[in-house]
Amino acid sequence: MRSSELVTPQHLARKAVIYVRQSTPHQTLTNRESLKLQYALEKRARGLGWRADDVEVIDSDLGFTASEASNREGFKELTARVTLGRIGIVLSSEVTRLSRNCSDWYPLLDICGYKGCLIADHDGVYDPATVNGRLVLGLKGTLSEMELHSISSRMRAGILSKAERGELALKLPTGLVRDEHGLVHKDPNLEVQDRISFVFESFLRLRSANKVLLFFNEGGLLVPRLDRFGDIAWKRPTIEIITSILKNPAYAGAFVYGRNSHTTTRALRGNVVKTKRLPMQKWRIVVKDKYPAYVGWETFERIQKMLQDNHAEYERKMTRGVPREGKAMLAGLLYCGECSHKMEVRYSGATRYLCASLKRRYGGAFCQNLPADPVDVGVVDAFFEALSPVELDLYEKAMAAREEMASATEHARQQQLQRLSYQAELARRRFERADPDNRLVAAELERRWEAALRELRQAEESEAVGDEHENGPAAPAKLTEELKAAFADIGRRLPEVWEKDLLSQQQKKALLRCLIEKVILRRIAPDKIQTRIVWKGGETTTFEVPTTVGSFADLSGSEEMERLVVELFEEGKTDRQIARRLTELGHRSPQREYVVRSTVQTIRHRHGLVRGGRVKGESRAHHVPGYLTLSEVARKLEVPKPWIYNRIYNGAVRVVKDDRTGLYLFADTPDTIERFRELKEGKVRKLRF
Repeated sequence: MRSSELVTPQHLARKAVIYVRQSTPHQTLTNRESLKLQYALEKRARGLGWRADDVEVIDSDLGFTASEASNREGFKELTARVTLGRIGIVLSSEVTRLSRNCSDWYPLLDICGYKGCLIADHDGVYDPATVNGRLVLGLKGTLSEMELHSISSRMRAGILSKAERGELALKLPTGLVRDEHGLVHKDPNLEVQDRISFVFESFLRLRSANKVLLFFNEGGLLVPRLDRFGDIAWKRPTIEIITSILKNPAYAGAFVYGRNSHTTTRALRGNVVKTKRLPMQKWRIVVKDKYPAYVGWETFERIQKMLQDNHAEYERKMTRGVPREGKAMLAGLLYCGECSHKMEVRYSGATRYLCASLKRRYGGAFCQNLPADPVDVGVVDAFFEALSPVELDLYEKAMAAREEMASATEHARQQQLQRLSYQAELARRRFERADPDNRLVAAELERRWEAALRELRQAEESEAVGDEHENGPAAPAKLTEELKAAFADIGRRLPEVWEKDLLSQQQKKALLRCLIEKVILRRIAPDKIQTRIVWKGGETTTFEVPTTVGSFADLSGSEEMERLVVELFEEGKTDRQIARRLTELGHRSPQREYVVRSTVQTIRHRHGLVRGGRVKGESRAHHVPGYLTLSEVARKLEVPKPWIYNRIYNGAVRVVKDDRTGLYLFADTPDTIERFRELKEGKVRKLRF
């Protein structure tokens, strides 16, 4: 006798499936009564008319939440069997067992309605193919999703309330432990405390996480980490371990909640959760002075600023990067004065500063492509001028910092030796207490003892090598007298120290960054770069840096130079005297910082100014009747003479020198100039004379 009029012989001809689910593994172990009620639905199925052999149970989703279906294999199997038309009814203790997500619930209703499958719970039997059945099931699914949201909101509010007081028991990093009363203390192991503090001290001195890593590995120092059981394990440091210590606010005594943002996106294989680390200013909850601190909060903030600054991501984060050994002195400090983007360094060929942001984004040419050497010289001179009134004495401070670092390193090594010695002694005692007849246990304890002795021996050998290295002649225990004298008054002596290469490129760049915040470059003329230095504190210094150009016409004062050359020539001045006078007036040649004699000659010949007599050191214009000299051809074509010389050398212009005059001569005809014009315009590739 069937207890529901919705059940038909077509439904009874198919299987009845009971879907069993609990949200967490803990519920599976503790909430046994709910589990019994779900399995008892088999009796309900038989009461609806199904035979015991036609009732099946799907319980492979025990311990999985119903908020999504991607990781529930049992729900996927149920949906597939309904789609194939093999199930006549789906039984569940309540709708929340099947789904708490409407995006999963309504597709199941659609399939059940299309395939004629019923859905039943403790309240009754429903047909998703009817309006009333779909309405009731839809409301139950919506309420189920809302209930999950309400439960999650209440739990979330409780967590946030506890977090705002700093009482939420988050996982503590290595070096901090929580007692039975919930209070947080530093790890009682002094070696753990000292080693973590030493990581922060080393970074504040070396100013780079990678340098801290190299320093620890060169000294054979290990760092403490927590294994999966929560016990201390000493490991060789990696860059991830060093940065995780430096970036953890718990070491600064702060309770922080909401350091990461989680973004969930739906994919074909389920929801994908992406985690992104947020900057400090976006942390949700920060409660300072909650834990015992290894460093102060201000020091922690300074460390984060240094780490961010060392990370050289010019385009995305606009950071400066850590000083490196490259030739360019201003790498990481430069900004484009045209588009305000970060400028880069290119070392292929000559060192140059490039603004390639717009080129990468839109294609085309570089925004600015500037030579590095003249800019570096100008900025360094401005740096010396700003530093000159400062009287510094860094020798004692540098030596004290070095001795303190060496003392801390030796203390860490001694603690490490003491720990290894204790572990070896403990392994020996365990081996001696073992029953010699139990060979398996005795052999394992003996192996552990030998391993402990081996680690102790290696540490002792490393310590001996370290002592020998520090006491050897190669160890820089003291500064040279020359460097010591330079540091005594570095404000005046720094340029001298700079030129003598007593400082590395990294040290020079670090010194520049002590005063310079950034440098903005803008080419205002082909031979002039406007340079604006933004100093620490906001003050600025603006000046122009002259640079070389490719031709005389690109010089800013080219017209003024031509006028002066003509005037000085008429006064009877020689080319050398004219060049010297022009240099005194601030002019320069295209490829020199001063005016060379050949530039004066070129200008004079362009204006047809020829001296009557031969003067030592002066050039003389040549003219051969019936022929054009190379200079005359260049003047008629309005090109520089090197343009023709280059094409003679590479074979584009084939001509031989005249034996009598030793000059390149060309027939003085209109055809000669016309052929050269065709070569200049690219209409022909070679000329033969």
